[in-house]
Amino acid sequence: MLTLILILLPLLTGLAVLFIRNEALAKRVAITGGFVGLAYTLYVLALFTKGVGDFNYTAAWIPSIGVNFHIGLDGLSMLMVLLTNLLAPFIYLSGIHKKQPRTAVLYALMLFMQAAMLGVFTALDGFLFYIFWELSLIPIYFIVLIWGGERRQIITLKFFIYTLLGSLLMLIAIIVLYLKTPDGDWEWISFIHNHISADAQGVLFWFMFLAFAIKMPVFPFHTWQPSTYTTAPSQGTMMLSGIMLKMGIFGVMRWLLPVLPLGVQQWGTTALILSIIGIIYASILAFKQKDLKTLIAYSSIAHVGLVSAGLFAHSAQALQGAAFQMLVHGINVIGLFYIIELIERRVDTRDLTLLGGIKIKAPKLSFLFMIMLLGSVGLPLTNGFVGEFLLITGIFHAGIWYALLAGLTIIMGAIYMLYAFQKVMLGDTNTLTVQFTDIKGVELAVLIPLALLVILLGVYPQPILDLTSGVVDQILKLSI
Repeated sequence: MLTLILILLPLLTGLAVLFIRNEALAKRVAITGGFVGLAYTLYVLALFTKGVGDFNYTAAWIPSIGVNFHIGLDGLSMLMVLLTNLLAPFIYLSGIHKKQPRTAVLYALMLFMQAAMLGVFTALDGFLFYIFWELSLIPIYFIVLIWGGERRQIITLKFFIYTLLGSLLMLIAIIVLYLKTPDGDWEWISFIHNHISADAQGVLFWFMFLAFAIKMPVFPFHTWQPSTYTTAPSQGTMMLSGIMLKMGIFGVMRWLLPVLPLGVQQWGTTALILSIIGIIYASILAFKQKDLKTLIAYSSIAHVGLVSAGLFAHSAQALQGAAFQMLVHGINVIGLFYIIELIERRVDTRDLTLLGGIKIKAPKLSFLFMIMLLGSVGLPLTNGFVGEFLLITGIFHAGIWYALLAGLTIIMGAIYMLYAFQKVMLGDTNTLTVQFTDIKGVELAVLIPLALLVILLGVYPQPILDLTSGVVDQILKLSI
């Protein structure tokens, strides 16, 4: 029941918000609901670390075909619940002073999306996992379509086609796995004990991997991402980049590595190589961007490419790094996208060539921007360093050249991110930035906690590593 409440809180809050006519009240209810969910998550986390409580919930759903509403928590899903419920309230809070049409509908859709993603991260029934996966896509589709920027109809259609194709392939794989279970059920535990031939696993690997690779995204299945991130409203971009793309990484760790180990042995190296190609490709494109939002979108592809490479390196360090980096990337990318929105609100542009000198007018924003940037590039004693160090170390076990090429994301990322900071914050003010005002109030309330997490997780990452260590060992044993 503890886990079920995690999903019900944003779902019920979203239903309440949907029927509130007053825009300001709708926002306050959504934000309050988000922070209540965070408080409840911390309570569940405290019980989980003590080993107290029942974190599984099972109810018969479609007994004729063996489908159960089965959800539960282990270290990995607990981490993903923490990520979702930690970031969601700050995403809601970030838009409290922003004028948007149909505010209640927007916030209700974000809350429904939050509930569906929590379902993805806790589902232990394959059919239920697929249902939650699909349900999470519906709100973001409408968020981008209704509140997005220019060319949103075409870009949303492209996003829909990509995700629908991936979802259908995953559904086919799940149905095949179900048909192979001896007891005719969709349970994750039954899937991992299936006896499927190596050739069949090789085919199913691609059906599952493509669905997860599109979501992360991994080269060459990434082309929907930069345009969607750039066009989506800022809160939609934060939901997509901070939380939703982690569904792909989680899917690999939960539903691919342990379920299809022989398929991973056949094609894991290919997936690793594609991930490394994506790192280099996205980093090169990031250098060429003038739009700050698009630059961070390509940066996200590069960083997630490193995580994806670590998933297929078959080492404990890499898997630990991947799990840790999911949390870290979410914190950092949300902070960066919010800073970009704050700049755009004040000067009505994201063009690097038109900015400059903001540090003179906004020292608080400049300081917090630098902290988020240093976390993103993995400076020692920031949160980004821990995950990237573990990932590079783990990938080294797969091959020294893989590690050297994957490590380019750190070097190239530092160059283009520091260049962007220089162009935006340093130098002299111009006609656009001379009247720039520093951040205050809610803007500080969003950025300061994120900046503190950059430092805290960099200095003391052990609680998060302890949370996922048991699951990492289990994945390695099952994937042998």
